Amino acid sequence: MTRSDHPIAVAAHPGLVRVVVAGTVVAESRAALALQEAGYPPVLYLPRGDVLAAHLRPSARRSHCPHKGEARYHDLVVGETVRRDAAWSYETPLPAVRAIAGHLAFYPERVDAITQEP
Repeated sequence: MTRSDHPIAVAAHPGLVRVVVAGTVVAESRAALALQEAGYPPVLYLPRGDVLAAHLRPSARRSHCPHKGEARYHDLVVGETVRRDAAWSYETPLPAVRAIAGHLAFYPERVDAITQEP
């Protein structure tokens, strides 16, 4: 449950979201979710099935958010290009954000582009 001093909302994101690394589209989805948390900018979560698994490599990094649960990180690998801990997921998120289970989010500064189209 979200607290009134830290609201979290998850909603369907309209349109196409594309993630590019080293000139390669590593993720593309029309089923992204937008997570709006407290005063932070929205974060887009793409279904795991819309991310090319060949470019994901599990990382040892983990973190814990008291509002979402335990995050697991993933490196993005495209040829010789490796972007460490560029994506993360909540495999078993807390109930308030259950919808993001099975989805990945990407750090904008660790990929070349995250684009959105209608």
